[in-house]
Amino acid sequence: MSVLKTLKLSAAAPTASANDPLGRAKDKLLAQLADQREMVSASLEGRLYEPPKMLALRKDANGQRVRVEVNRRVSRGWFQDPAGTVHFIMRVGGKPLELQPGKAAISIGSLDKLPGTLEALITAVRAGELDPQIKEAAAARGLMMAERRKPRAA
Repeated sequence: MSVLKTLKLSAAAPTASANDPLGRAKDKLLAQLADQREMVSASLEGRLYEPPKMLALRKDANGQRVRVEVNRRVSRGWFQDPAGTVHFIMRVGGKPLELQPGKAAISIGSLDKLPGTLEALITAVRAGELDPQIKEAAAARGLMMAERRKPRAA
């Protein structure tokens, strides 16, 4: 008896993940907001924020490629204006996300109010309240990347 005849065969195939720019942008934004939440919590507690490390390939002294752990760089999303008011800016594709035309910053007031605002922003992103703005920013990012991929005329 053949081994193949003993197996239960099916026509199932894995589903490909959707090439959805909005979904990818939302996932990245949620990860960024979670990092910001951890960073502000560490800042309020007076400790240094150490983001999780990631693996990278580097060459050692012998020229062999080895995996090493490197620190992840995380930029602060908040800043203080000259009056002392704390503001927060979300970024999608490296550019500030405009929540209203011409307005990208959220005025927080003091740093201790920022964690609550970040929680509200995470809830808003998950609920889809910022989908039009995120979609527009992701589309702009896609157009910019498409321009960079174009072959240059000689």
